[in-house]
Amino acid sequence: MDSFNPRHHKEKVVIVMGATGTGKSRLAIDLARQFGGEVVNSDKIQVYEGLDIVTNKVTEEECRGVPHHLLGFVDPNVNYTSSDFKLHASLTMDSIISRDRLPIIAGGSNSFIEALVDHEMKFNRRFQFCFLWVDVMLPVLWSFVRVRVDRMVEMGLVDEVREFFNPLGDYSTGLRRAIGVPEMDHFLRADIELVNKEVLVIYLEQAINKIKSNTFKLACKQVQKIDRLRRLWRGKNYIHKLDATQVFLKREKEANKAWDELVLGPSTSIVAQFLHGGDRTSTFFPSSSTFPTIVKNSQTIAFTS
Repeated sequence: MDSFNPRHHKEKVVIVMGATGTGKSRLAIDLARQFGGEVVNSDKIQVYEGLDIVTNKVTEEECRGVPHHLLGFVDPNVNYTSSDFKLHASLTMDSIISRDRLPIIAGGSNSFIEALVDHEMKFNRRFQFCFLWVDVMLPVLWSFVRVRVDRMVEMGLVDEVREFFNPLGDYSTGLRRAIGVPEMDHFLRADIELVNKEVLVIYLEQAINKIKSNTFKLACKQVQKIDRLRRLWRGKNYIHKLDATQVFLKREKEANKAWDELVLGPSTSIVAQFLHGGDRTSTFFPSSSTFPTIVKNSQTIAFTS
């Protein structure tokens, strides 16, 4: 395995971007295993403790031994801001680099990434970023989103939200903003009021359809934001686009083969060039995980309001 060489004028950081469901976590973990890295979560909802199914946090098994940071560590009732993320991400990156490891930031909250990268000049003098964008054609991603939400329901999404439900809760703050929580409100209120089962079935179906629709709307907004950042950062930060569409159109072994050929292989070459220039090459290790990934739980740094 190729290890990270920290002896550079600027410290190197890899950032994996993309819409929800495109495989950012998988790529971040694959690259961390290739280059001796640790993953820093940049998803503004996954920072909160709880609702692991709803928020699709990566599981211990899916981490495959790769340390994850800023994941599930914030009180669900606290508003976690871009400023909070900048502080915690900076401290975490310093900690990772102090261990001669490579920080790999991954998540769908592009506002967090923008806040971090467009930090004060002192910060930008210290770090150099390599941006990877995992992209999937939106019609294909829409099909995947529908399947993924159905799978999350099978995993226990309804009961998870029911346990978290508060009729007086504010859906504009903290973890209650997560897609999957406000959409269930009408169904859960009817459930408390003992509405008949036939009506409850209809309400639940409506809630699930809203979750699918709102998840896809989020994905569209995320793609638009990345496109905006590409234009904004032109000449300053180049974003490498990796088309994973074919991965989603194939199944099992063929999907994994497509992932290695179209996403992981090119990403490995890009990161090796970023870290070592033309002086060294990186051995490419095929991904040992399967696609698609349905994700859940993990940890680090304490946060108080």
